[in-house]
Amino acid sequence: MSLTLGNIFSDTNLTLTVITLVVMLSGLFSLIIPIMPGLLIIWVAALGYGIFAGFSTLGWIMIGVITLFGFVGELAEHLLMGTKAHQGGAPWWVVIIVLIVAIAGNFVIPILGGILAGVLALFTIEYLRLEDADKAWSATRGLLVGFAWGFAARFTAGLLMIGTWCFWAFY
Repeated sequence: MSLTLGNIFSDTNLTLTVITLVVMLSGLFSLIIPIMPGLLIIWVAALGYGIFAGFSTLGWIMIGVITLFGFVGELAEHLLMGTKAHQGGAPWWVVIIVLIVAIAGNFVIPILGGILAGVLALFTIEYLRLEDADKAWSATRGLLVGFAWGFAARFTAGLLMIGTWCFWAFY
């Protein structure tokens, strides 16, 4: 039997699997170009798959593992950014303020507003606090290094989430 578009869409399970994979890959892509919350998209796609395909014991275990990977990926990003900024010289109270400003920046300027607002806030606060551009830049550089490592952690988490779902879907 040849595989045609009509045959693909007549098989509900295959259609569900393809749609889930496409949504998950769009979530992974949104980690690269931060348009939407990528790990959340991947998680919702896995949950939707479970709801429509049905949760077996394996399904419940896999959604738990996927949830754990997503949570760890998100947490790692914020911890890495804050820790690296702190290691660069920023006190924790400044890191908390910068985190709040970065979250607000995401709402004001979607896509890159959070990182731009965080970088500007950190440099400005540290410069005003220390009156030393080199020390302010040291903390800001730490934030940017943390952002890069955080991206790597979230992207890895996204790949692990998709890999876990693939094991679930194709087992």
